[in-house]
Amino acid sequence: MTVKIASRLDPIKPSITLAVTAKAGRMKAEGIDVISFGAGEPDFDTPDHIKAAVREGLDKGVGKYTDVAGLLALRKAVATEMSRVHNTKIEPENVLVSAGAKHSLFNLFMAMIDPGDEVIIPAPYWVSYPDMVMLAGGTPVILPTKAEDDFAVTAAQVAAACTPKTRAIVLNNPSNPTGSVYTRAQIEALAKVVVEKDILVISDDIYRSLVYAGAEYVSIAGLSQALADRTVLIDGVSKTYAMTGWRIGYTATTAALAPLIKAMNKIQGQSTSNATHAAQVATIAALTGTQEPVEMMRKAFDERRIEMTKLLRAIPNVSCREPKGAFYAFPDLSAYVGRTTPEVKAITTDVELCDWLLDHGKVAVVPGSGFGAAGHVRLSYATSMKNIQEGVGRLARALATLA
Repeated sequence: MTVKIASRLDPIKPSITLAVTAKAGRMKAEGIDVISFGAGEPDFDTPDHIKAAVREGLDKGVGKYTDVAGLLALRKAVATEMSRVHNTKIEPENVLVSAGAKHSLFNLFMAMIDPGDEVIIPAPYWVSYPDMVMLAGGTPVILPTKAEDDFAVTAAQVAAACTPKTRAIVLNNPSNPTGSVYTRAQIEALAKVVVEKDILVISDDIYRSLVYAGAEYVSIAGLSQALADRTVLIDGVSKTYAMTGWRIGYTATTAALAPLIKAMNKIQGQSTSNATHAAQVATIAALTGTQEPVEMMRKAFDERRIEMTKLLRAIPNVSCREPKGAFYAFPDLSAYVGRTTPEVKAITTDVELCDWLLDHGKVAVVPGSGFGAAGHVRLSYATSMKNIQEGVGRLARALATLA
């Protein structure tokens, strides 16, 4: 029997971050000493009060189906949090809880895109944005940015890229993979274009609580009611509360975009139904309980950020902008692409460089080409200071052997 695979998958690439992390995991399982900077996952445990809430809930019968959109108590908690952060009015009926922010984004693109519709995506971008747009039948319009501009897309770029087919722009702030944070002036300039061109903003705010060095998270939805009414807010608990595996994300809008939430609800109802009941209970505790663990983790990430940036900048021919958000550094290693390994093998791409670094340097980093920025690599500093010091040391020593 011949197995036919749907043609819609032809342009879709596997997630490069998951591929690097998986290979590093296999090597560790074989007993190889590998330090991985691949996964965007806090190394902290989920805070105790969140786990305690789930244990108590399990004793009271948690584990049933919930409403497709999520528990009402959770949607109320999300609405309260999002209304506060974005200085706008979010009602629980305009909140959809999904199995992670990735699931939220997938539902959104499937609900809003027709074949040929365009979505503007600044590069470097999170690896899944373009592929999700293509899976929905749309066309990703990639706008390159410059390191010297802290990887911020300009209002002029966005205005020039808009066509009658443009539906939305994706704004990931703080950014994965660069760690860049848009300034208030940059957000305000982009907001003017969004209104003038009458497009939606997909505001992916999953790292908004993790900012450093005096940086400020500025919500584009919070600038005015007109902006709030054309912004789809994507958020979740994975990064802020060290809850990656709990798989809870959510979408929120004002009443003006209620039809979009209803359409996403319809898609989720015919695919996954509700997010896991126990994880929803955990999320209520995360949003309504003490926030002290969040600040503890943020401070630790900040210390690691400073150390990793210093160590990367000390490597010859490596440049690295200071990341001011999320938990990633995004150095430029392009000077090492085109060199030859001690095994007399030419390194022709950043993918080959990262593969060689893992095999021979025993350090895992993610190639920038997967994020639309060939020659760069992404390192997560959501790991111990010991791993950062040893791992960047391995990186430096391995690069020094390339001729």
